[in-house]
Amino acid sequence: MIRDLGRLINRYIRPYAGLLAIVVVLQTVATIMSLYLPTLNARIIDLGVVRGDIDYIWRTGMLMLGFSVVQVLAQVGAVWAGANTSMQFGRDVRAAVFGRALGFSQQELGKFGAPSLITRTTNDVQQVQMLVHMTAIMLIGAPITMAGGVFMAVREDFGLTWIILVAVIILGVGIVLLITFMGPLFQVMQKRIDNLNRVLREQITGIRVVRAFVREEHEAKRFDVANAELTDTTLKVGRLMVFLFPFVGFVMNLSTVGVMWFGAHRIADGQLEIGQLTAFIAYLMQILISVMMTTMLLVMAPRAAVCADRILEVLETESSVKDPAVPAEAPAAGGLVEFRDVTFSYPGAEAPVLRNISFTARPGETTAIVGSTGAGKSTLVSLIPRLFDVTGGQLLVDGVDVRDYEADDLWARIGLVPQKPYLFTGSVAGNLRYGRPEASDEEMWDALRVAQAEGFVREKEHQLEMDVSQGGTNVSGGQRQRIAIARALVKKPKIYIFDDSFSALDVATDARLRAALKPETADAAVIVVAQRVSTIRSADQIIVLDHGEIVGIGTHDELLVDNSTYQEIVESQLSAEAAA
Repeated sequence: MIRDLGRLINRYIRPYAGLLAIVVVLQTVATIMSLYLPTLNARIIDLGVVRGDIDYIWRTGMLMLGFSVVQVLAQVGAVWAGANTSMQFGRDVRAAVFGRALGFSQQELGKFGAPSLITRTTNDVQQVQMLVHMTAIMLIGAPITMAGGVFMAVREDFGLTWIILVAVIILGVGIVLLITFMGPLFQVMQKRIDNLNRVLREQITGIRVVRAFVREEHEAKRFDVANAELTDTTLKVGRLMVFLFPFVGFVMNLSTVGVMWFGAHRIADGQLEIGQLTAFIAYLMQILISVMMTTMLLVMAPRAAVCADRILEVLETESSVKDPAVPAEAPAAGGLVEFRDVTFSYPGAEAPVLRNISFTARPGETTAIVGSTGAGKSTLVSLIPRLFDVTGGQLLVDGVDVRDYEADDLWARIGLVPQKPYLFTGSVAGNLRYGRPEASDEEMWDALRVAQAEGFVREKEHQLEMDVSQGGTNVSGGQRQRIAIARALVKKPKIYIFDDSFSALDVATDARLRAALKPETADAAVIVVAQRVSTIRSADQIIVLDHGEIVGIGTHDELLVDNSTYQEIVESQLSAEAAA
C-alpha cells in the first residue's frame, strides 16, 4: 500500500515541482536560521552575560532578531507554497477520480457502488492531500533539523551526544510498534465509512418507503450498527494515538533531565559552560520535535496509503465500454437502429440475459418492447447508448456498429428517458437544457406542452426557473417523468428511447402525451419499453421478449392472433372485448 501511495503522489505532484522546489529552499533557509539561534543564545550567556559585555549582548541580540525575521518569513513562504501544492494536488486527484467514474459503464458503477465512489472522491482524497500538505511543511525541514541539530549539538559538547542517540532509538522503536498496530485499523475504518455512507444514502433516498412500511425503528438500528462499528474502529485508533504525545513528551522530558544531570557534572568539572548546556538542550528539543513531526507523518501514512490504494483502484479500472482507437466517420444522423443476432451476458453470469436478438427500428416508426418482469427489456435498450456493450452479434446505429462510434457522436443521436428519471438540482430550465444548452424558452415550453407538463410548470411562481431539488424529489413521480420526457424532446435527437417512461401517468395523460408525441417524433425512431398494452397498441411493430429471447414481432392485431405470450400479457390487463 505504501508503494501505491508513492505512485499516486508521484503521478499527480509532478506539475507542481516548481512549487515544491520553493518549499525546499524556504524550509532549508528557515531551518538553518533556527539552528544558529541556540548557538547565538549560548554566546550571549557565556560571552555577554557572564562577562558583563552589554555591547556584545546588543550586537548578538540584533543578529538573533534578524535571523528570527528571516526564519519567520521563510517559514510563512514555505507553508504558503506547500499549501498551494497540496490543494492543487487534491483538486487534480478528485478530478481524475470523477472523470474516471464518468467513463464507467453500468458494470463498473455497480462494482464500486455510489457511496464508495463518493467516499473515494472526498474522504480518501482528503487523507492523501493532508499527508502531502504535512509532508511539504514538515517533513522537508525535519531531516535537515535532525542532521543539523546533531551536528550543532556535537559542536557544543560531544560528551552528551549519547543521550540524543538513546532518545531517538527509544522514540523510533515506539513509533514503529504504534504504526504496526494502526495500519490494519485504518483499512477497516475506510470500509466502515463506506458502509455508513451507503446506509445513510439508502435511508435518505428511500425515506418515503421507510415511512410507508413503518420501518423507522429498523432503519435507525441499521444506522446505529454502522455508526457504532465506525465509532468502535475510530476509538481503537484513538486509543493508540493517545499514547503518542505522552510518550514523546516523556522521552523529551527524560532526555532533558539527563542532559541537565550529566551536563551539570561536566560544568562542575570545567568541561562545559552554562551557555553551551542551554544550547545543547535547545538542539536536543529541536531534534526530538523533528522526530515527533516525522512520527505524526508516519502515523498518517498508513491511513493515506489505504486511501491511495482505494483511489488507484478506481483510476486503474478500465471501463468495459471503450472508445475505439480509430472512431468510424459518423454518418448523417438518420435514426436507423439494427440488432443483428445480439447476445448479452453480465460478467460471471451463468446464462445470457439476451440471446439472438434481431430486429430493426426505423425512422418515423414506433417500436415497442414488451415482456414479463425480468425478460431483459431495459437491458436491451441500454445497449443502444452503450451503457453496456453487446457480448455477441452486432448493434448498428445508422449503419455503423455502436462500438465504432466516438461516444459523443453516438450519444448526440439518442434521447433517453430512463426507467427511473433523474432530475438535477437547479431549475426546470436547467434540466431541460441539459442535452442542448442553447435551447430557447419557446422550445422548452413547446417540449413541456408535448410532455403534458406545461400546466403544472406555468402554475408555479417562477415557472421555468422553478427550483428542482436533487433527484426531483420536490415534484411528483408523474411530473418528474414528464419533465424528463420534455428534456429528451428539447434535445431533438434522431432516436428516442422511452424505458417504461409513462408508468407514473394516468391513462388520460398517457393518451394525450402519446398523441402529442407523434408529430414531434415523425422523423425519428421511437423505441418504447412499456408495461401497459394501451401505451403501445398503436406501435408500428411490437417486440415480445420472454426470458431474453424474441418470441414474437408484429403489430398489436397480428400478435393477438398468433402469439400466446402477447395474448397472456393482454389478457392480464384488458378484457378480450377491449383488446379486440
